[in-house]
Amino acid sequence: MTTTATGYTAGDFAVRRNAAPTSVGERERILEDPVFGQRFTDHMAIAEWSADSGWHDLRVEPMGPLPLHPASAVLHYGQEIFEGLKVYRHPDGRLVTFRPEMNARRMARSAERLALPVPPESLFLSAVDALLAQDAEWVPARPGASLYLRPFVIASEAFLGVRPAKQALFGVIASPAGAYFSGASEGVSLWLSTDFSRAGRGGTGAAKCGGNYAASLAAQREAEAHGCAQVLFTDAETHTWVEEAGSMNIFFAFADGSIVTPPAEGTILEGVTRDSALALAADLGHRVEERPVSVDEWARAAADGTLAEVFATGTAAVVTPIARLVSPERVIETPTAGFGPVAARLRDELTGMQFGTVPDRFGWLREVGRAPAA
Repeated sequence: MTTTATGYTAGDFAVRRNAAPTSVGERERILEDPVFGQRFTDHMAIAEWSADSGWHDLRVEPMGPLPLHPASAVLHYGQEIFEGLKVYRHPDGRLVTFRPEMNARRMARSAERLALPVPPESLFLSAVDALLAQDAEWVPARPGASLYLRPFVIASEAFLGVRPAKQALFGVIASPAGAYFSGASEGVSLWLSTDFSRAGRGGTGAAKCGGNYAASLAAQREAEAHGCAQVLFTDAETHTWVEEAGSMNIFFAFADGSIVTPPAEGTILEGVTRDSALALAADLGHRVEERPVSVDEWARAAADGTLAEVFATGTAAVVTPIARLVSPERVIETPTAGFGPVAARLRDELTGMQFGTVPDRFGWLREVGRAPAA
């Protein structure tokens, strides 16, 4: 099947159900206390792409290994991108996703940057729908838990020349998830990386690709060695300006009520939660600003009382307070311990919309099904 003028629907996906699904008892045990990214649902959605045929062979099939030739371009040249979004169970049984169109559009930008085929938005959304039609029972009912979705595109052509691959695979897999950081209500510590950079100008910093995360792991290991949960990256040129944490965008809430976050100018991933927090903060009456923030400004503002809160946002972390920034030279303590009023309000509003306890006044939710009857 190739792209049509009307786009794709979930009905375009052929379905081959898992003949040996997870037992009801085992699934219930997993959903009682889901650990992020460790267990997976019974199915996955897949679509193939080739330069000759476009997108074709759309299907939902049992979760399992992918057949990849050892010469596949993804294994040698890193042509790979991914996304992350969640499915939430509402009290009325509806299953919803949060701004999935933004994930689809960001995946399109990432695909362009990595010279991969762009999955149409309708294909992205329909793959989610098709997968949820089979695995709706995997959406946790436990408060605060959700079903994490991982769409991805990989270059699957077996060819060792350095050029954009002529074959690719788009897929969506799912994993029930609880809290990303344990004990995050007290705030997490960040390690200031001075030897490593996440991205440089003209690089892939704005794309959600595996190479960015692989490049962060040495710095993350260094952070953990210093007792920190995450690493904070600054600009590659001067190591002066705050950019982002390994998997989160950074926000500063000042005593005058203003909220500041570093600008997304090609080296920072434009997070969906970041964009949502900016819009929500403005709606709540805060003056929001995207501007450069230096580590020195962070230290001065924390010392003189003009800084009130520091927090981070991300699909997995949602809104997480930052307790301190640690470096070899100094420790910058956040004036407000744990959740301050700004971070707490943003978290409560965002998670309330996501889980159906706060009205969705922005139209951010998209229904993807209903929970099966008990």
